[in-house]
Amino acid sequence: MPSEGPLLSARGVSKGFGAGEARVEIFRGVSLEVRSGDFLAVTGPSGCGKSTLLHLFAGLEEPDEGAVEVGGRSWTGLPPERRAALRGEAIGFVFQFHHLLPELTAEENVALPLFLADAAEEEARSAAREVLGRVGLSGKAGAFPRTLSGGERQRVAIARAVVRRPRLLLCDEPTGSLDAAHARSVFDLLSEVARERAGAAVVVTHDPEWAKRCATMKLLTPNGLTGV
Repeated sequence: MPSEGPLLSARGVSKGFGAGEARVEIFRGVSLEVRSGDFLAVTGPSGCGKSTLLHLFAGLEEPDEGAVEVGGRSWTGLPPERRAALRGEAIGFVFQFHHLLPELTAEENVALPLFLADAAEEEARSAAREVLGRVGLSGKAGAFPRTLSGGERQRVAIARAVVRRPRLLLCDEPTGSLDAAHARSVFDLLSEVARERAGAAVVVTHDPEWAKRCATMKLLTPNGLTGV
């Protein structure tokens, strides 16, 4: 993905559900630019549309109005296979729940995006071991998810998100399922890894204390994003 210009750009994005009198507008007029080095929190109460906005950023849903670009390329009009290719190349995802495959080891879970990109097996495994070491789990490469703690599983998920060296990390409540101690550790790690292995990160969270730890914080309202 080219380094010039914003990594993520949203212009006048609106989204709602339903039709006619049953239609519910979630938000309107969201505009945002995310550039290399940004670490941005999008916050707001549960149900305000934060996850929906993240899905629009990732091209998983279509906006009703406006447009989203990643690395200068618009999601609009891209066929599913091109969307999947751009998503795999440009974006790393971290979710509230780790979504690890239970039948795969930590190493295999982390290597999976590389396997899907047709990387050679040893190349993929070597890259997975390297990034597992970076998140402090070099001794857990052969462990299955059921044997790992919640914090360790989330660190595996972070490793999986960055193993292809994306320029953009999109994180949906990445510490929401963890206790305070593990949440603090994972958030610090996420910030550090985002700087080292990705160009920028957008973190969705309903917790204002975690949002304040990001370099920039935006509040999602029905009328768009506002500075906090």
